[in-house]
Amino acid sequence: MRAFIAFLLVFTASSITWAKAGAPVPLILDTDIGNDIDDALALAMIHGLESRGEVKLIAVTITKDNKWAAPYVDLVNTFYGRPDIPIGVVHNGKTPQNSAYIMKPSEDRDSGGKYVYPHRLLSGADAPDAGKVLRAALEKQPDDSVVIAQIGFSTNLARFLQSPGGRDIAAKKIKLLVFMAGNFQKPDPEYNVYTDPASAGYLFKNWPTPMVFSGFEIGLQVKFTHESIVNDFGYIAHHPIAEAYNLYLPKGEDRPSWDPTAVLYAIRPDRGYFQLSQSGNVTLGPKNTTIFTPAAKGKCRYLILPAGGAGRVVAVLQALASQPPKCAF
Repeated sequence: MRAFIAFLLVFTASSITWAKAGAPVPLILDTDIGNDIDDALALAMIHGLESRGEVKLIAVTITKDNKWAAPYVDLVNTFYGRPDIPIGVVHNGKTPQNSAYIMKPSEDRDSGGKYVYPHRLLSGADAPDAGKVLRAALEKQPDDSVVIAQIGFSTNLARFLQSPGGRDIAAKKIKLLVFMAGNFQKPDPEYNVYTDPASAGYLFKNWPTPMVFSGFEIGLQVKFTHESIVNDFGYIAHHPIAEAYNLYLPKGEDRPSWDPTAVLYAIRPDRGYFQLSQSGNVTLGPKNTTIFTPAAKGKCRYLILPAGGAGRVVAVLQALASQPPKCAF
C-alpha cells in the first residue's frame, strides 16, 4: 500500500509539472466546417489538446456561408465543456450548400424534445461577423502570441487584413499563421485556394507574419481511419464527431487528414512530426495553383512528411481527436 501511495504521489507531482511546463498556445481556428469531415476532426483534436493544457482556443471563425456551421461548432464546443468560446461567421461567403453532418446533429432532439447535443446558437444568423470576433479575440492577447490555423478559405482573414487597423493588429498580435492550403508536390489546384482565389492570393502577398503551409500532399498521406471512429469514440452513446463522420462517410471509409495535420503543427511544431521546407514565398500560379519560390527572407515554409512518418502522425491524430471531454474523467 505504501508503495502504491508513493507511486501516486510521484505520478501526481510529475503530472502537475508536465501541465505547467509551458503556457497554452492561444489559438484561433478559421474553418469551412461542413464541407469535409476533417474540419470536425481538427476541432475535436484542439479540444483534446486543450484538456491537456497545451492550447487555449480563443475563437472559431467560419468561412462556410451556411446557417448550420455555427450551431455545429457551438454544439461541439459545448460537448467538450467549453460553450463560451466566441464564434464568428462569414457573410456573402462561399459554399452556402447544406451539409448533413452539420445540420442533423444541430437539429437532433431526444424523445423529450431536448437537443441531443445542447447548443446556444440555433443559426449562423445568431452569431457575430467573423471580423469582429477576430478583432476582439486578438486585442485581448499578448503581443506576438497568437497562432491562427486556417483550415478553410482565406475569406475571413483577407477581409480582416483589409479592415481599418487589421494589418497592424495582425502584425502585432499574431506569431504564426498555419494554412491547410496549396499543393507543393504537384502543380494541381487545391480546394481551399481555388474556392476563393482572390482572398488566398491577397493573403499570400500581404500577410505580415510567418506562414507555414500544410499542403494537399501531406493530408493525403495521413488517413484517419474509420476503425478509430468505431473503436475510440464509443465512450458515450451520442458523440457529435462520430455521428458527423458517419453522416459524411456512410460507407465507413478512411479519410485524408488535411486539416488535422495543419492543426497538429500549429499547436505542436517542435515534436518532429514534420520537417519544414526552406524559406520562400507562395504565390498564385496558373489555374489558381500555388507556386513556392525559395527566398532567404521569405515568410513562407511548407510541411514535409518524413519518410515512414505517416503512421506516427495518424496515431497521434486519432488519440487526440477521440480523447473524452475533460469533465468525463
